[in-house]
Parts: sequence; structure tokens; C-alpha cells
Amino acid sequence: MPIDSPYPRLDLVETDIFSFLFDRKGRPFPDHKGNHSLSGPYPPHSCVRGRVIDVNTNRHFTGIFQDATDFSRRYTFGQLREHAIGFGKGLRKSFDFKKSDVLGIYAPNDVDMPPVIFGTLWAGGVVSPANPAYTATELAYQLGDSGARVLVTHISVLDTAREACAQVGIPEGNILLLGMENQSPSHFTHWKAIKDTTGANAPAKISPKVDVAFLVYSSGTTGRPKGVCLSHYNMTSNVQQIDEIEKYLSWDGSKSCPGIPDAPQGEGDKIIGCLPFFHIYGLTSMIHHPVLTGIHCFVMARFDLEDWCRLVQDHKVTFGYLVPPIVLLLAKHPVVEGYDLSSLRMSNSGAAPLKKELIDAVYARKGIRVKQGYGLSETSPGLFGGRWEDWNKAIGSVGNLVSNAQAKFVALPEGEGKSGWTDELPQGEAGELLVKGPNVFAGYHHNPEATAECLRDGWFKTGDVGYIDPEGFLYITDRIKELIKYKGFPVAPAELEGSLIVHELVADGAVVGVESEAHGTEVPMAYVVRKGGMAAVRAGDDQKIIDYMSTKVANHKRLRGGIKFVESIPRNASGKILRRELRIEANREMKAREKATGGPVAKL
Repeated sequence: MPIDSPYPRLDLVETDIFSFLFDRKGRPFPDHKGNHSLSGPYPPHSCVRGRVIDVNTNRHFTGIFQDATDFSRRYTFGQLREHAIGFGKGLRKSFDFKKSDVLGIYAPNDVDMPPVIFGTLWAGGVVSPANPAYTATELAYQLGDSGARVLVTHISVLDTAREACAQVGIPEGNILLLGMENQSPSHFTHWKAIKDTTGANAPAKISPKVDVAFLVYSSGTTGRPKGVCLSHYNMTSNVQQIDEIEKYLSWDGSKSCPGIPDAPQGEGDKIIGCLPFFHIYGLTSMIHHPVLTGIHCFVMARFDLEDWCRLVQDHKVTFGYLVPPIVLLLAKHPVVEGYDLSSLRMSNSGAAPLKKELIDAVYARKGIRVKQGYGLSETSPGLFGGRWEDWNKAIGSVGNLVSNAQAKFVALPEGEGKSGWTDELPQGEAGELLVKGPNVFAGYHHNPEATAECLRDGWFKTGDVGYIDPEGFLYITDRIKELIKYKGFPVAPAELEGSLIVHELVADGAVVGVESEAHGTEVPMAYVVRKGGMAAVRAGDDQKIIDYMSTKVANHKRLRGGIKFVESIPRNASGKILRRELRIEANREMKAREKATGGPVAKL
């Protein structure tokens, strides 16, 4: 039987995103959120990324979005709505932009992104955000596949954007810039320059469950990225589902959770928009949810540990949206010791599994509470999330199924007659997770084959392996395609990494499966970033780690592939380890090492 959510069932609103956020009745905060000042005392100046900021200019700002390095760039709720509508009208007037036309965004995080996004949605358009680290070829693929007509970008990546647009036939006149207006080249148009403040054009008429709002592209670690079609209803449903999980966040500090410190009364909660806005995690949690709740979001162009710590300390940030690499830094990096992070009431880690050992280490070091959530681009993304009051109850789990959703587990398709769809397992047994709910996407853009492989009768095959315990907590053990098979025994890389990264010599690490001629099977191999860097590596360090791991895991999970020390672990923008890249390198490495040694590479 499918497993239902333990969260209360919600009476979900069925409307377009713009109306849901900006025209709803009963909004608890005013356009400017009152006239209270931010908490103090503050130092008279704060230095962010080498720039001295007059913190006092920020004392009386009570809006939604604010640039983390230039406090004068900011939007109240009312300003955000006004700029969004003006931009939507401008798209229609300047580009004959129509319903379902696609606007691409290719830029680092910027405080101008929310009005651009919401203005496009107001006009009935589809937003397709792209990774600002993409090459021109990668960007051109997304622009061409999505059918984008207009591209909004930033001066820092303008050359790449121009090259990509040239490849797919987007004229330079259809390239708009966000960021500081005085930094825009004279022959390119700033997005504010096309705003139309005249007339009373009506917003586009939207069918919430049918019309696509966002076309986000999967990471593409196993091939070409796929466009995920998310409807208005997918997104509004998930914002409401997330709001139920994060129900103790408030614009005025009026909500309390037993056992958790309160936000400052009259000021409310503050977050840092440090995760990429082009990724669905940042898009939903750091753009849509703040507009729903009225909480204050400091927008960082990209994550920097010291800048993040300084913002938390100086501005009493109360909630942290994190990914595992950031949690690892908070647990181990020496710079963290110099900052007071006690204002953080709670934090949430997502995008990749996080093991109990690391959560314990962060709390022991800085008193930071870390709960977890789980989701995918295809689920808008929030699918499971931990209650605040349960943060230390089921450490290592990713929480409970969101409201109005269902889940089930099926046996992995091994052998004749196993479909991978119908061989349902009882609750508590590990298998592939399937989910159903209002936040589940309708399919991949122009890719019916890929859609058919993962969607059936409303059920979505996540590709993740895990189980739900009797109390409803989900534990993700690994991705199906990432499981290592040692002599037929499944080995989850994420489980080994949980033990590996807490070793005293390890700053970061990843485990992959590699084919071994000596063992006649696939074996686990670890890539390790040594504390102190490559210069700190000493003879015997690898064996110390191998011996330690042998005391922590079962015999079939030992690091028979050995260890290789590296400068860094390759990850995508959301923090997921790029195992496919590592596996290719690991197999080359294993062949050479086994040839050199004439046998196994690790002493066990």
C-alpha cells in the first residue's frame, strides 16, 4: 500500500504563481513590512569580499531581497511587484513576447533575478535558468532545446552568452543585462530599460495545471541535460508544502518552536541566498518562499564561507539553507572558529545525502542544528523534509513525506519478470522510491521516451534507493546507478563517505566503484582531499585511512580499490559528487596500479 504523508493535508490553491504570491488575500505583512529596524548592535562597518560596507544603511530596510554586498540594491514586496509587472509589460512591447515564450537566464545570483522571473511569469512566459558556469556550447544546447527567445545575463558572463546566442540564432538585441545599471555596456540593454509603466495590461490567463512556468535542466551527469517541465501548480503546491515544513519561519518573529530559539521579535527571520538560483532548490526556497512568507533574504552572487559567516554574525541570520559541502566546511574549516553563528535557529541541508557523523560534528563544534530535506528537479523540488522539533530525533534521515503526497518502494529490477514498477515492498524494506503528488512534473521537454521511463499513472520513479522507517522517516541509501556491486553484494558509496569524511586526515572525500582484475569484481575506491592539501600527504596516510575504514564497515564494503589523494572532489553546482567523472578516472587508475603491483592495490 502507498505510504501517506504524516503532515496535515493542505487545501492547495489552484492559480498562477504571480497571483498566488502577489495578489493573495490574507497576506500577513504589508508592502514594506513596517518600520522596525534590524537588530544590533552592529559594527559601524562590515567587510564583504574585500569591500567595506556601511552597515547603518541597512538598519531600517524591511524588505524581501537585498544584495549582500551592496545594501542599496534591494526590493520590498511592493517594489518587487511593481518592477515585475513593468518588466512583463516591457517584454510584450519590446519583443512581442507571448504566452509560453521562453526567457533564459544565464547569470550568477543577483537581486534583480526575482523581478525578472516574476515579470516573465506575469506575461505568461516560461523561465529557463541556466548554470552560469556553462560553456558557450552547453548554454547553446539549453537555449536551442528550450526554444528561448530572450536571454537575461550578467556582464561577468556576457561574452559566453553572446557566443551561445550566436550559435542558436538569438539576436544580440534580445540579450538583456541584470546587475548594476552603470556597469552595462552601452550597446546592450539593461532589463530595467525595457520596463513599461504605462497602460493597464492584464496578466496572461494561465491554466495552472497545464501551463509550464519553469523549464529547468537536470545536471546531465549521465548524458545530455533534460528539460524538466514544471507547471504553475507544481510550483505553488510545493511552496505550500515547504511552508508547512518550515512553518516556524516568519516575517516578524512571531512563531516559536519548542526547544528552538526564537527569531528577534518585530524583525523576523533572515536567510542568505547563497545557493544557485538557477537550481530548483534555490529557485523554490530562496526566491518563491521568501515572497510567500515575507522573510528577509540576503542575496550572494556565489557562496564564500567567510562572507557567509560574517553575514550570519553581523546581521543575525536565523535560518541556513545548506548543501553537504557547506556543512563539511562548517564542521572542519578553521575560519569558522572566528565567527559567532549562534543566531542560527535552524538549518536545512539538501541536494545530496548527509550522514549522521557530519551533522553531529557541526552541532558539537558550533551548535548549528542541521535537519535534512530531499527532492529532485522533477518534484519542484521538495519531497521530504524534517520537522524542526525532530532535527535531533532521526539524524541522518531526510525527514517525512510532504503534505498531499504518497510514496512507495519497489524491488530493484533484477531478473526475469521484475518490472521495477509493480514489485511493491512493505514499509521498512529498502527499494527504489516512487512518489506521487501535486508537485510531480508532467514530463521532460520534447523527450517522450525519457518521460515514459520514469512516469506511469502519476507515479514518478526517482532512481533513488532507500526506506521509510516505522515513524515515517526516509533514509536514502544511494542512487541506483551509483551502487557498487562487490561479488554481488550492494555497497552504497554515500554510506562509506559518511565514515570517511570524519577521519582526522580527511578534508573531503568521495567513493566510487571500480573494476578490479585482481579481485574479479567491482570494488570501492576512495578519492580523498587531505587536510592541509597535497603538500601535507605523507607516506602511509592512505593505509591509515584504509585501516580505519575497515573497522567501520562490513567486510564487503572495505576500500579494496585503495585511496588516491586529490586536490578537490568534482561536484556540480548543487553539491552532488560527479561520480561518473570519477569512475572513468578510477578505472584508468586501477588498471595502471594493478599492473604496477601485479595484484591488489590495498592491504586489508
